[in-house]
Amino acid sequence: MAALVSILALYALGMCFAFLGSISVKLMPKLGINEGKFGTLISVYMFTSMVASLIIGVLLDSIGYKPIAIVGFILTAIVIFLFAYGKSYGMAIVAALLFGFGAMALNTAGNTLAPVVLFGGENPAAAQNLGNVFFGLGLFLTPLIVSSLFQKTTFEKAVSVLALIALVPVIFAIIAVYPASQAGFELANAVSLLSKGAVIVAAIALFFYIGLEMTFNNWLPTYGKAVIKDAGAESDPDKVDASASRLLMYFGFFMMIGRLITSFIPAITANGDWALAIAALISGFIILGMTLTKSVSQSRVLASLAGLFFGPIFPTTVGVTFAKFSPEIYGSIFGIIFAVGLLGAVVLPKAVGNIAAGSSIQKSLRLLLPVCALLIIFAILL
Repeated sequence: MAALVSILALYALGMCFAFLGSISVKLMPKLGINEGKFGTLISVYMFTSMVASLIIGVLLDSIGYKPIAIVGFILTAIVIFLFAYGKSYGMAIVAALLFGFGAMALNTAGNTLAPVVLFGGENPAAAQNLGNVFFGLGLFLTPLIVSSLFQKTTFEKAVSVLALIALVPVIFAIIAVYPASQAGFELANAVSLLSKGAVIVAAIALFFYIGLEMTFNNWLPTYGKAVIKDAGAESDPDKVDASASRLLMYFGFFMMIGRLITSFIPAITANGDWALAIAALISGFIILGMTLTKSVSQSRVLASLAGLFFGPIFPTTVGVTFAKFSPEIYGSIFGIIFAVGLLGAVVLPKAVGNIAAGSSIQKSLRLLLPVCALLIIFAILL
């Protein structure tokens, strides 16, 4: 049952990370905001997530998996209801602040349980990739569900369905039996991890990668809408919005495939650094193609390829790092490296939104090219 909670938490996390991007084409006109203000909303969510990641990582090592998982599912459902029925930008900001804590509870519970309960705890990178297949599933299904519901019902009812999906797994979180945690783990011990080279390098690598992924999660629908309009491929606004949201669906589906394939590579933990570097290099060429294409079909192919090569980067980085330490401090390690990673998610999506507000979302993606280059360097260092 603990394995089920892990994969359900990672699925819900995928839903959290796809959520704002999936509803962006409807939320922005509903609240009367532009790309810049939507970028601010993402930054608030990511900044809170960064703080929450540090707190929850240490809490998990102290109080165990169960309360963290339960709070994650319940709080995430509440926040999605707030986005569904909130009438103002101020309410959306409040929801974004709370969202960070719900998402990071799911994140920490799911990603620290996976390497302990999957593959007998013997192959952390493979376990992370397999567990995060379900993150990709959440990323894939959320825009699919939303784009379908937007054409059939109101914004409020469509978004409420996602809240109910997030709430149901709390039943399993309550009844599951979890591996023992290291009760009484001290904050001083967590702080001492900051002196470990592997933790520092992994944190910087995730700074670049999570910034990249969150930029895609939140701006792909807007990018897709711009390409569709420039190509004159569709005139019906609802169909344009639905088609644009499905671009995130393609990204999430192929991210899931990339992680599933990687989970079957026995030596991925030992050779993860080079696998990461190659994936980052290919991702850079894909992003370059996205900044140049004028074709709707090409944009779908490129978004799919981005998901395929982005997919293994995060779980492999975490798995390679975990392999260097004992499981009783996985929560604290994960909290630290993910918190630094989220700093990238605070900065990059907002920067892309600011550039897009004065130019275009397609041109603003060029900002991600040097980020891919830096990711290659730190992947090799890891």
